[in-house]
Amino acid sequence: MHRRRKGEPKGFTWSDYRDLIIAAHHNLSAPLVWCWDNLNIHLAPELADFAAENKAWLRVYRLPAYAPDLNPVEGIWSLTKRSMANFAAADQASLVRIIKRKLKKIQYRPHLINGCLAATGLKIDPW
Repeated sequence: MHRRRKGEPKGFTWSDYRDLIIAAHHNLSAPLVWCWDNLNIHLAPELADFAAENKAWLRVYRLPAYAPDLNPVEGIWSLTKRSMANFAAADQASLVRIIKRKLKKIQYRPHLINGCLAATGLKIDPW
């Protein structure tokens, strides 16, 4: 987490993303489909090289510059925000707690997640 300390990285580096993808692959023991937006670090040549080197188990798709209607996570955030209507957090910790609780509820309702994917018109085709 970035705490605005001098010299501290402000976010993930390309190698942090690479390590995250590798960890997900190992933990899931399955091929991965990864969707990127156009954040500058997602466009790093090193990540493109990594994806090309691991195309046997990794598929990377880039979203258009602004395409919330193609991003299933927008539906998840919409569900989360809707369930938090009229909630006023006392501090950051209580906001984090409520968001985690709401996301966990969604996690155990696969029909909601499937609905967010279906709303995009996209489908997952196994390779």
